[in-house]
Amino acid sequence: MSLVREKATTRHSTDERRRFQRVKIHLLGRYMLPDQREFPCQIIDMSPGGLTLLAREVGDVGDLVIVYLDQIGRIEGKINRVIHGGFAMTVSGTARKRDKLANQLTWLASRDILDIPEDRLNGRVVLRNPIAMLTLEDGSKMTCRIIDLSVSGAAVVAENPPSLNSLVLLGNVRSHVVRYLEGGFALQFANAQLAENLEDAVTAK
Repeated sequence: MSLVREKATTRHSTDERRRFQRVKIHLLGRYMLPDQREFPCQIIDMSPGGLTLLAREVGDVGDLVIVYLDQIGRIEGKINRVIHGGFAMTVSGTARKRDKLANQLTWLASRDILDIPEDRLNGRVVLRNPIAMLTLEDGSKMTCRIIDLSVSGAAVVAENPPSLNSLVLLGNVRSHVVRYLEGGFALQFANAQLAENLEDAVTAK
């Protein structure tokens, strides 16, 4: 590798670390090394740009690895660091794929903080229009985008996130801000909502 290319690669890795903040998250899955061998693994932190996993067998730095994760699916990238009991790897893909992964990670993080049991994941609501109005404690309003929604709470993106623990209205649903997420924040509803009425309630103007 030429010095110029090596410097470019190093700069790219630094940019990736600055751009994506990893979140601690525990997901089970399987990974495949270049020799086609597959092994179980557990993810311990992840971002749209990379992940760290606990693994029984470790390849060499630069090896291509394919990972299949529960609730996320297929991911591929290259090993960039070996750790005790596993390794860290990059995540390759288009900007669109990384945006999708960011949304998936936001949901998983918000699910953990909202304490949504695994057997209630099917209770998630798919919105026809994710744009909603958020009313703050002082009565001011801002437009927001709902990136994930359940009867207990929502993961939301807005230009200026409200204060942690503040009370807000998402549409006409009373909520409070329970956590900041990568690219957004999590809301917990004051009362559990009915799934059949939820979209109308959270998108009410």
